[in-house]
Amino acid sequence: MSELCYGRSMRADSRRGPQNHAAALPLQARKQRFVRDAIWTAAIDLFLEKGFEETTVDDIVNAAGASRRTFFRHFESKRDLMAQPVLSYGASLTQAIESCPAASSAAELFRSVVLEVAHSTVSDPRMRKVMAIAARYPAAREAQLSRVAELQDRLAAAFAKRCKNEVTAHVLAALTLSALSLSYRVWFSKANRNIESAAQQVFQEFAKVVCGA
Repeated sequence: MSELCYGRSMRADSRRGPQNHAAALPLQARKQRFVRDAIWTAAIDLFLEKGFEETTVDDIVNAAGASRRTFFRHFESKRDLMAQPVLSYGASLTQAIESCPAASSAAELFRSVVLEVAHSTVSDPRMRKVMAIAARYPAAREAQLSRVAELQDRLAAAFAKRCKNEVTAHVLAALTLSALSLSYRVWFSKANRNIESAAQQVFQEFAKVVCGA
């Protein structure tokens, strides 16, 4: 599931536009987002250049033009820095669930959420960098995985508002996270691979395994 995590996974719904969403925030909130994003971007570049374990908090704040105090206002540690976007990722997922037409079947809801979120996340150029870090450094990957269960519970709660059956909601949450993770992995494996074709391949494999199609 480490493929779920990346820089600004906390993007607004792509149909609303992240810039419009950001502009609606109070000035102080926009400043905090800018600082947090600067720290995150600096950290990602350093993790790739120096290594996850080798990079220190001082390295990160110096590269970001921030202070240790500012860093610890937003993150508890390097591990927390890698893990926090997993929870922020939940906002994009829940928005995608809520925006799907009310008449959608469980299968339609699943496919719509996966495709919408996959498209919005890979538009961030840092996505490949974060995936490379997670693949290269076990500690970074473990930091991300530490919050996936929490994310799945949040996602199940969002699906439960659309499904009458609680079990269905949990199945959809698990399938959605798995499909996204696998789609990102297929997309990451080939630089010229389209995320939609990667997701469609995953859907087809799911159908073969689950339905025998």
